[in-house]
Amino acid sequence: MFVIHRYNMDIKWAYLLSRLAIGLSFFGHGLVRLPKLAGFSHWMVVQFSKSYLPDVWVIPFSYILPFAEFIVGLMIILGLFTRQGLLFAGVVSLALIFGTTIIENWEALPSQLIHVAFLSVLLAYLPHNSYAVDKIIKK
Repeated sequence: MFVIHRYNMDIKWAYLLSRLAIGLSFFGHGLVRLPKLAGFSHWMVVQFSKSYLPDVWVIPFSYILPFAEFIVGLMIILGLFTRQGLLFAGVVSLALIFGTTIIENWEALPSQLIHVAFLSVLLAYLPHNSYAVDKIIKK
């Protein structure tokens, strides 16, 4: 019986570590970009200047992205509305993958795919999300 209990605890700790890792990645991406929003936007516009995406799409996205990364990262770290945070992070990741392929930045693609893999596993194992604000709210 002790072995089963320990196994269940280990799954919960593994879930927490994975959730914190992916949450910190999104949070950190947003956090470092927020203070230099205009510079980040300019960098993105330059990156997409030779693509077929018009600036009228790239500029708003470049200003929204850091806020989205910061918010979704915070949600995932805290375990607050975890399911919605993971899904929102997935949508952000898919948008980034689309942009990455449009500008043929193949070096960035593996990292983005790893993020999606983490998000997918966390969604699949959501019942193991025991150490989270969600659990406190549901009580």
